[in-house]
Amino acid sequence: MMVFKSELMFFADPVINIDPSAEELAEIAICTAEMARSFDVEPRVAMLSFSNFGSSRHPHADKVRQATQLVRERAPDLVVEGEMQADLALVPAMMEEAYPFAKLVGRANVLVFPNLSAANVAYKLVQVLAGAEAVGPILMGFDKPVHLMPSNTTVEQIVQLAAVAVVDAQQGGASK
Repeated sequence: MMVFKSELMFFADPVINIDPSAEELAEIAICTAEMARSFDVEPRVAMLSFSNFGSSRHPHADKVRQATQLVRERAPDLVVEGEMQADLALVPAMMEEAYPFAKLVGRANVLVFPNLSAANVAYKLVQVLAGAEAVGPILMGFDKPVHLMPSNTTVEQIVQLAAVAVVDAQQGGASK
């Protein structure tokens, strides 16, 4: 979870799944959207790629496109769009002008990256360049709250993760 001055955003998956399959990306998207809801954020999910809506017929783009379809089938109430580049996901005017058919209206707040490299680089760049605060990693899909703490975790980050764990536990493992 990335905390900005005026909004929360959820980046997935910057720490665990190195090269997730389409099936795994779909599950990551759904779990991350549920996590956003547990923080009273109505999820607007962008499935990120280097390609926009089939502009590239590369296996990497195809995987994200397939994952988007799986999310739509499994969570039809979820606002999800993809595959798309990050600027489209974050600049609504660009999306409206170039892809008026898109279901994503407004700025995405759940960004699902195609692999660990992209997600990890993005969250560290945003942390350093935009001054966003990273809370987590928040692991999802477990029966009980589980969180990792790197060796350089600060006291403030430990307190934040403890608060996330409490919210998760009170909701019966909402991040399952």
